[in-house]
Amino acid sequence: MSVDNPVRGPLAGVRVVELAGIGPGPFAAMMLADLGADVIRVDRPGGGGLTLGPAERDILGRGRPSVAIDLKADGGIDLVLDLVEKADILLEGYRPGVTERLGLGPAECHARNPRLVYGRMTGWGQDGPLAQSAGHDINYISVAGGLDPLGRRGGAPAFPQNLLGDFGGGSLYLVAGVLAALTHARATGEGQVVDAAITDGVAHLMSMAVTMQQNQVWDGQRGTSLLGGGSPFYDVYETSDGRWMSVGGLEPQFWAATEKLLAEAGFADLPDRNDPRNWRDLRARLTEAFASRTQAEWAEVFEGTDACIAPVVPLTEAYEHPHNVARGTYVERDGLVQPAPAPRFSATPATLGTPPSRTGADTRTALAAWGIDDIDSLVERGVAVQND
Repeated sequence: MSVDNPVRGPLAGVRVVELAGIGPGPFAAMMLADLGADVIRVDRPGGGGLTLGPAERDILGRGRPSVAIDLKADGGIDLVLDLVEKADILLEGYRPGVTERLGLGPAECHARNPRLVYGRMTGWGQDGPLAQSAGHDINYISVAGGLDPLGRRGGAPAFPQNLLGDFGGGSLYLVAGVLAALTHARATGEGQVVDAAITDGVAHLMSMAVTMQQNQVWDGQRGTSLLGGGSPFYDVYETSDGRWMSVGGLEPQFWAATEKLLAEAGFADLPDRNDPRNWRDLRARLTEAFASRTQAEWAEVFEGTDACIAPVVPLTEAYEHPHNVARGTYVERDGLVQPAPAPRFSATPATLGTPPSRTGADTRTALAAWGIDDIDSLVERGVAVQND
């Protein structure tokens, strides 16, 4: 994948209006931009929401210009609707009913553009008893059933930052939803509303866990499932230098490779893993083995084998891991180390577009690129704000 390839990605020609929010909405817009969509980000003139540093260093803001529009000014809503008229997709992440009260709800937008795909990103969804309640990733995955199983038996639930809820159950389902709806809109000329709720997405991600629980493969308790810490052959083990190795030899042939390499390292005759009565002893033996060497030493033993064992690499070291470097998984651009666009395409490679912008830094140029007239008047009247 070429970061600077002039060929736009597979979404070239798709136009998206993003009503700026926080977390999963911006990530979805970033992903669409990475894939080649022409995304215009509509910000409040003063910014707003959770900030993680200067806007020009927020990777979630990459790939699209920032246009500052005062929605309370006379003509602000009309300006957004002018953009909607030219768009294929709109993304918004407000509480249910907010865009309707602003005059930017699905009815108003579809009146201007019947083919529009109207993507809504919320935690609880557009309806239900919690729909109007505030919340964050940790709350949504709690109610969806995704948080309780995570962690060690007898310990507290271990929350996976905001990867499972905001980005896994939220952003990726919003992206999948609006692209599916876009296919329908292009075939029929009919737009629709996509209700992407994080609780729904997380529940959907739990399909394998639900299967295991309902087939009595797992009792539903924390730290007891095959993939959740219950089995000693799918777990993490501390090394002599205080680092960790991940062990994932589920299939018999992969576990056989693990046993062979551990035997060569001086740890032979491991208990039979096929008998759960041996699991406590097996875990103790593995704990002893991995504690005997450094992470680097064990990584050298297992690298390139089928044992399914890998070092647990800190994020800042992941930037420089040889595999990630070889694939260009992380790239340095605009003074920032950034995850490269994913997934990868053979004919229409995804690319990194423009760097993140300050709020309203691109108001004039972006509005002009979208064919908006009389920009000087909009700026003079405070409808649109250009922050130089």
